[in-house]
Amino acid sequence: MAALYHYSSEAEIIRIGERFFDRTLPKAEWTHGAHWAAAFWLIAKRPDIDPERDMPDLIRRYNEATGTVNSDSSGYHETITQASLIVARGFLAAQEGEPSLDELCNRLFASPFGESDWLFDYWSKEVLFSVKARKEWVAPDIKPLAL
Repeated sequence: MAALYHYSSEAEIIRIGERFFDRTLPKAEWTHGAHWAAAFWLIAKRPDIDPERDMPDLIRRYNEATGTVNSDSSGYHETITQASLIVARGFLAAQEGEPSLDELCNRLFASPFGESDWLFDYWSKEVLFSVKARKEWVAPDIKPLAL
């Protein structure tokens, strides 16, 4: 599987994380890869932030700043956010040594989680795209989320 995203320096990840955090990252740069980069940056570099608690508001505010409406059908999605944080933490914990953030992202991109449709291995589209899953955590309906 060829990785769609690739980062060449930790500075790229830090830039994405900081610009997401201060809501100056251009909307066009808020890609699948950037979501992972921001998650790893928050987990690894911002001990003052609790991603599981704080990421929902960070994403909602970022969406508002870039003109994305947070509604029942667009914008912030609780199940996707929390699932991604579970995977990011598990992936980080499974790494040997202390890989740089770009190395960590590139390793994830080379895994099944690097594919933008990875969630459909765990959730049906019907369940994942429900209003309930957008507003609150909904457990996978296909198989348990595990690394």
